[in-house]
Formats: sequence, C-alpha cells, structure tokens
Amino acid sequence: MRFFLRTFATRFQQNPNTRTMANNHRTLWEKSLQLVRQTVSEEQYNNYFAPLDFESYSERSHVLLLKVPSQYLYEYLEKHFVGVMRHVFKSVFGTDVVLRYRLVIAKEEKQTVTVTGENTPDTPGADNREEPNDGWDAQLMPNKTFQTFIEGAANKLARSVGVHVAEHPGKQNFNPFFIYGPSGCGKTHLINAIGCRSREIYPRKRVLYVSARIFQVQFTDAVKRNTTNDFINFYQSIDVLIVDDIQEWASSPKTLDTFFHIFDHLLRIGHQIVLAADRRPVELQGVKDRLLTRFKVGMTAELEKPNTQLCIDILKAKCHRDGLKVPQDVINYIAQTANGSVRDLEGVLNALMAFSIVYDTNIDMKLAERIIRQTVKTEERPVAIDTIVQAVCDHFHVTERELQGPSRRQQTVMARQTAMYLAQKLTHMTASRIGQLVGGRDHSTVLHSCKAVEKRMKGDPDYALTVKEVEQQLAQSA
Repeated sequence: MRFFLRTFATRFQQNPNTRTMANNHRTLWEKSLQLVRQTVSEEQYNNYFAPLDFESYSERSHVLLLKVPSQYLYEYLEKHFVGVMRHVFKSVFGTDVVLRYRLVIAKEEKQTVTVTGENTPDTPGADNREEPNDGWDAQLMPNKTFQTFIEGAANKLARSVGVHVAEHPGKQNFNPFFIYGPSGCGKTHLINAIGCRSREIYPRKRVLYVSARIFQVQFTDAVKRNTTNDFINFYQSIDVLIVDDIQEWASSPKTLDTFFHIFDHLLRIGHQIVLAADRRPVELQGVKDRLLTRFKVGMTAELEKPNTQLCIDILKAKCHRDGLKVPQDVINYIAQTANGSVRDLEGVLNALMAFSIVYDTNIDMKLAERIIRQTVKTEERPVAIDTIVQAVCDHFHVTERELQGPSRRQQTVMARQTAMYLAQKLTHMTASRIGQLVGGRDHSTVLHSCKAVEKRMKGDPDYALTVKEVEQQLAQSA
C-alpha cells in the first residue's frame, strides 16, 4: 500500500495543475477521498469515509477540519484508519496534516464539539507517552469505560464532551465539567470513563475519582486528627479530580468551604475538575454563589434517562459482553418496564442470568415478568414517548411513519397533535425535546398542537373520550 501511495504522490506532484488545485482545499479533499477509496474496501469506504464532510483547511497551521456525524465514527477512524489518512493527506496536501473533527451532537440545534485526533502531531500519542505513575490509586472502576458506555440521544452531548475532556484535561473551555441527571442515567459510568481515558493517555497524571460522601468522611477525619492542611494539600495536587454526587454536601457548609479552596486552586493552575450531581448547579441547596459562579465558567451537560431504544441497545451490549442469550421480545419488554434506569436494566439482566443458571432454565418472557415484578417498581415507571406514539397510532389507525412524517392528512395531523399533547402531559420533557422526538419539529409546533387538542376536546366529546382512553391505557401499562 505504501508503494501505491508513493506512486500516487509522484503523479500528483508532477501534475501541472497542482498549484491551482492547492488553492481549492475542497478539491484536495475530494482527491484524498478518491485515493482512500482505492486503498480500502468499498464497504469500509461507505461506512467510515463517505459520511465525512470537509469543513476547512488552514495553510498556516495545516489543520484539516472534518465534520463527523458521531463519536463512534471518530473513534473508529482514529483507531483503525489514522495511518492511511495521514499518508493520503500528506501525499495530496504536500505536508503533515493535523486532523481535527467537528462532532455533530444535535443536528437540529446545531450543537457541535471539536476534538483533535489522538495520533496527530499536537496531541500525545503512543510514541511519546510518559512513564506510568507507579503506586497511584485512582479509585476508578475499570469496567466503566467509553467502550462500555452506549451512546444515544439522552447522553450524546455529555459523552462527546466527556471524551474531549478526558483527552485534553484542563486545556479547553470545559473546565470544570459539570454533569447532572436523575439517578440511574449513567453519570457515575461517564465520569469513570473520563478518568479511565485520561489515565490511559496520561499515565503520569494524578487522576482521582471520589464520591462526595467519602470526601466528607475524609474531611471530618482530618478535622478530628488536626490534619486539615494535609488533606487540602493532597487534593490540590490532583491533576484530574472527579467528584460524584456532590448534592450530598447540601447540609455540610464546612465541607463546601473546604472544597471551594481546593476547587479554586485547581481551576487557577489549569487542572481538570469533573463533577456529577442529580440536579442542576442552580438547584444545589446550600452552595454559595462564589462556587456556583465558578461552575458556570466551564461546561454543564445533562444526562437524561435513556429512552426505550437506548435501553435496548444497552441490554444488547451487556448480553454480548456477558455471553447471555436473551430473546428479542424479552429485551424489548425489559427496556419498556425498567424505569429508564441503567441500574435497573443491569439488575434485571443479572437476576435473569442467576435464575437461569440456578434453576437450569431458559430465559423467556415468563421469567422476565417474574423478575420485573420482584426488582422494579413499575408503578413509578415514566411513560416513554415511543410508547405514547404507538398507543396513539393504534387508536387513530395511522402508522408511526405517517405520524412522524410530513403528511397533512386530517387523521394523521390529529394523531400527531394528540401524541404531542399526551407527551407533554405524561412526561417531564420540554416542548423542544418532544418536538425532536415527534418528527423533528420545533417547540412552537408542540405548543400549538397542545392548544389545538385542548380546544378540540372541549368541542368534540367523542374525540375527548378517545384521548382519555389512550391516556388510561398508558396509565395501566405503566
């Protein structure tokens, strides 16, 4: 392959139109794609290179910025094809190229995150890593990595920023990085993944994961032993400090004051801070403004409870890792009944595996229903929006594709508006989020639909009864 690349480079340099093409960076990018297509298989090209989109190239810094649709694609390219890409780009652009990727986090909201390739000249790669920091215990859970953290709409932004923070700790605008969300949404997994990736890339950095409760116990013990200064000095020496469940400090003003001094010092010297809580920073009771304002300096990202599809993906990934064979209908049932909690999902699967081994029985729907009744509080299960959509489609005799699509047929519009109305009533989602999930519409469409449904219910008793029946059905299934 190297001979092929050298031959192509020679032909390109001898082309009399080289100077003209050098001014057209997009043309150079298209030439690069042609060469890549001849180097890799057609399937590899279609899966990993065709989705790439050229954004810009800098003659001064030699930075080639590519737009990629997912974190997975970026990671796969860096792991498997970075060598091919560097050879090709050097041949076509005539110099070593620094690869950067702009990840499209939320296309509808135009949210993106820019990351630098691990193996490009301005980031530490495998050839120049430092020696390990021997004897340092980061207190991380080694099984909670980005590889085992399944990406979905509920966590895409937080995961993408987390990867960037892990690879460039303290050197970007995401410091501190504050993650919040309800219990069971994957916060602990994500912040552990950040620590694991940082520790892998920077072996000499002091990375430490600690829960808020352990931090408070350590601080209380330091006060009793009159070693508070040693306690503070230790934490001020951390390069990447990760603290979980900081909402537990709400009634501990002394702990918060001490953490403020640690936090302020680490922030001033450019060390990375990652925090997780079950609520937004402004909702943290007992936290003084001087700390809250510093939280706002960096990046705040929400982790939502996973929807049904993400739950299915998580279950499949866990089954694959554990070598567990679970029928698809059982996976779907668990995903729809496990409260949108990753912990519940894993707990149900672990119980299924234990029962199947102990009683030497196959995993089927009957066993799954038995486990769900024992382990999941189904009366607290929120109604998923895809469940609402399906119920509405059944009652109004339209397909989900019609409801999600642009059809203006009266029956379809009525069903679509009803789905939005029930979603706003039965979930805690914002109008913007509901609109995204129901055909990619904006929040104003959702608000208009809700008003239209309320007006129609007042003037049409039959329609009002239908809406009530759908709502009752959803309540019973929940």
